Amino acid sequence: MCTFIIRWNPDTDWPAIIACNRDEMIKRPSRPPGRHWIDRPDIVAGFDEEAGGSWLGINDYGVIAGILNRTDSLGWTVGKRSRGELILEALDHPDAVDAVRAVSEINGDAYRTFNMIVVDNRDAFWIKHDGVEQIVCHPLPIGTSMLTAENLNDLNAPRIAHHLEDARNAKEINPKTAVWTEWKSILSDRTPYVKDNPLTATNIETDYGFGTVSSSFLAIPGTTRNKPIWLFCDAPPDQESFVPVQI
Repeated sequence: MCTFIIRWNPDTDWPAIIACNRDEMIKRPSRPPGRHWIDRPDIVAGFDEEAGGSWLGINDYGVIAGILNRTDSLGWTVGKRSRGELILEALDHPDAVDAVRAVSEINGDAYRTFNMIVVDNRDAFWIKHDGVEQIVCHPLPIGTSMLTAENLNDLNAPRIAHHLEDARNAKEINPKTAVWTEWKSILSDRTPYVKDNPLTATNIETDYGFGTVSSSFLAIPGTTRNKPIWLFCDAPPDQESFVPVQI
């Protein structure tokens, strides 16, 4: 699981504005975003110490990639590769179009199911691997979208049903002022959409060691006058402060 909110409009000063939570087994070790790969010095991403990949990252060309498990696909399975390596594969490319082309050409049978967002300041895509069809790539619609473990903007998904309109109605975000109040409230919400089911909250806490482990705000500028912004919270978003990531 995970929750991903993106406001996409390539004709603005900040074409892609993103807020997301990472949900994972709490004991799975990871490191905050950084340049963790000697052979990939142009990638800044979170580091999964268990499998060596990532869940979210950006490269020096301004491409962002994030990956989410689909329903009932948490964790590793014998004979399958780690989905976290797909972040690195995507970020090896100088633009979103090339990144999506590369991911779409992988052998989907080698991975458990996933959703993926790949975006730069010109193009944005949702990549879907549901284990039934071939890997499918869809352009993101203009406006605010939300993605969890099901389909994009799927109102049958509890967290999307609960918060998509809230995300769309949030005030315009200026990343340079670091005012993300309304989206932070969405990411911090521990109220389950379905009573007694904590997995239907955006900020997850369970009694079996699974939950929201970190949170991020990112923004890509439309021109080189501004630099990409990444604020990272190495905890549930209602427990610690967000700090800037050096990009």
